[in-house]
Amino acid sequence: MRILLTGHQGYLGSVMAPVLSAAGHEVIGLDSGLFADCVLGPAPADPPGHAVDLRDVTPDLLAGIDAVAHLAALSNDPLGSLAPELTYDINHHASVRLARLAKEAGVRRFLYASTCSVYGASGGDGLVNEDAPLKPVTPYAESKVRVEDDLVKLADDDFTPVFMRNATAFGFSPRLRADIVLNNLVGHAVLTGEVRVLSDGTPWRPLVHARDIAEAFLLALEAPREAVHAQAFNIGTERNNVTVAEIAGEVAEAVPGAKLLITGEAGNDPRSYRVDFARVRRALPGYEARWTVKAGAAELVDAYRAHGLTKHDFERRFTRLARLSDRKDQGTISEDLRP
Repeated sequence: MRILLTGHQGYLGSVMAPVLSAAGHEVIGLDSGLFADCVLGPAPADPPGHAVDLRDVTPDLLAGIDAVAHLAALSNDPLGSLAPELTYDINHHASVRLARLAKEAGVRRFLYASTCSVYGASGGDGLVNEDAPLKPVTPYAESKVRVEDDLVKLADDDFTPVFMRNATAFGFSPRLRADIVLNNLVGHAVLTGEVRVLSDGTPWRPLVHARDIAEAFLLALEAPREAVHAQAFNIGTERNNVTVAEIAGEVAEAVPGAKLLITGEAGNDPRSYRVDFARVRRALPGYEARWTVKAGAAELVDAYRAHGLTKHDFERRFTRLARLSDRKDQGTISEDLRP
């Protein structure tokens, strides 16, 4: 297939593009380039692509495309709350517009990167599946719910939207993110010798490696229409349903000598949920998220040390909120988000 991959210069896109290409597909990228310089180690070899803001996509960019894998967004809860109006403009309105343009251009399959954050205030120790009530607690998660609601209305015999509700990503990517929980805790441990948790450590989090997300997208692109049409899939594995304290414990083991500190100063985080991933395994035979939290922590330790991670890069360049907060303070955030 000829696949348009939005966000191909992001954290997940830099892992997904080579996975799709290795499977024999032609990948065309689309990215504003906002985080293209977030490189740790050798720069990735990007597929050919369009340097376009998601809000400025034109119909001609969808011509001849068989499928879209839509990753591009202002991503994660703190960043979404920095400028909620931009979050809804980019994550919601521009995503739905992209899907409409794709449908009009004859694109048959549209994979949307949603999130397990849509279950945000579910609480309890029971597993939530795709039919559970959605309880988003942030603009980021709310924007994802709105897109799912709008895209399902576009589904018909010729257009198949699929909602990939990814668990919290982790793992090394050539374009690093330091503001997701495992990547962040490992970075602090390597740079400071401390694994510091500001909450009480009790909230549940489902985690999934970036590579396992990429494999799920590949299988969903290639699956028979009837297996995925207009459905939501939780992407991850039950064994990576872990508490924040358990994540911190794995990091402390991965960094010899690191001191584990659970301060509780930020209080109890209301976002807590454990997720059922059975549906994706049934729909996509052969899919299994293989990376464990322990293996991911070890991978990150090796990568951070091998590529010389610095405190400044970790806290500023590889942290989405820090980068855009700097621009907001300078009054340039709107310009930076529309090159």
